[in-house]
Amino acid sequence: MRRSTSRAFGVAVLAAVAGAACGGTAARTSSLAAPRATAPPPNAADVRFMTVMIPHHAQAVLFAGWAASHGAGRAVRVLCERIVVAQRDEIETMRDWLRDRGRTVPPAEFARAGTLRAGAERDMLMPGMLTEDQLAELNAARGPQFDRLFLTYMIPHHEGALIMVDQLFGSYGAAQGDVVFKVASDMYADQSIEIERMERMLAAQPPVAPGP
Repeated sequence: MRRSTSRAFGVAVLAAVAGAACGGTAARTSSLAAPRATAPPPNAADVRFMTVMIPHHAQAVLFAGWAASHGAGRAVRVLCERIVVAQRDEIETMRDWLRDRGRTVPPAEFARAGTLRAGAERDMLMPGMLTEDQLAELNAARGPQFDRLFLTYMIPHHEGALIMVDQLFGSYGAAQGDVVFKVASDMYADQSIEIERMERMLAAQPPVAPGP
């Protein structure tokens, strides 16, 4: 699935770069003949992406932040620290972008109670998000069990972010601005690399001990 989305993303990035270059040339040419027009409102796909990705990131920060207190192994702790730092920074960038454009700004922290249920809303808006039951299961795990569950759940969570980036670049006129383009393209690159790393880590996990 990721190979196909990577190709789609690559095509979309090239199209976006070409469109930005052409748009820049047209803007320079038209500025010689007429005053600059009032800036148009932000693209709806950009607003939706930045708005919905904030709680998506916030959930990842929430359960990656459990690594130290839940006895995670060193490799998982290091990965979680990287995820927390990177995604907190991206959350603030996305919140600033929305605030500067007078849009509703979601909270930086993930609100758990009653916000997620398995079903259409979660699947439609935020691919890869954990349900309340999955969060509770992960929160109850410790040591190697936490490591295995964390990797099992964070891989599709990251894959969900890649789907959302593909949807953004597949939307007409989206990601033409520098901030949205950089956030989305950096996110895609970083999380693709982390998925491959987590898949190797999961494959190296010791087998689960059989129950009594």
